[in-house]
Amino acid sequence: MRERLPVWLQARCGVEPRTVAAVTLVLLVGVGFAAHQYGAARPQPVVAPDVVAPGKAPPETQAQAPALAAAAPGAAPGSGSPVVVDVSGKVREPGVRRLPAGSRVEDALAAAGGVRPGTDTTGLNRARVLVDGEQVLVGAPAEPQQPPGGARPGTGPGAGPISLGSATVEQLDGLPGVGPVLAQHIVDFRTARGGFRSVEELRQVEGIGERRFADLRTRVRP
Repeated sequence: MRERLPVWLQARCGVEPRTVAAVTLVLLVGVGFAAHQYGAARPQPVVAPDVVAPGKAPPETQAQAPALAAAAPGAAPGSGSPVVVDVSGKVREPGVRRLPAGSRVEDALAAAGGVRPGTDTTGLNRARVLVDGEQVLVGAPAEPQQPPGGARPGTGPGAGPISLGSATVEQLDGLPGVGPVLAQHIVDFRTARGGFRSVEELRQVEGIGERRFADLRTRVRP
């Protein structure tokens, strides 16, 4: 039928192969773009989170639980660092004891073999929690209170004798002829022997001779 048309009409309606290829390429690109948009617009499946059973924490929370428990206030006794205390006085086995954290005075007494029979422990709080580095002194009289004016016990005019069983290094240092080194020797002797049973035992302390003992015997008591 085309051959029957006029030549000018055939030329106007004719389609070149290059044009056909270009149109085909445009159509293919359009179809591909439409297919991509259609696929992107489709709803995507959503994965539901895992269900955690009641009372069971996730693995990462379980791994952090011990650290959280250790940092929480009011942790159970024994969960911290041990405490080192000096148990002296009227106990069966005086000396330094290493006890679990949270231990009480009663635990320190048990570690030292218990209190000697007949010892008065009325003023001793057995339920008190121990502090690292403290001294638990059993059966010793209470330390003399600080007199007015800041003078150390046993050093002021008219002051009474100080207790060898409870006096500190500073108090012993204030006695005549006793310096800080000799005062420490007295405290070490007291700790090793579990206290002083009599003033005469002061003669056995290293550095105390007869003359010095004569100066001290009226200024101290067991």
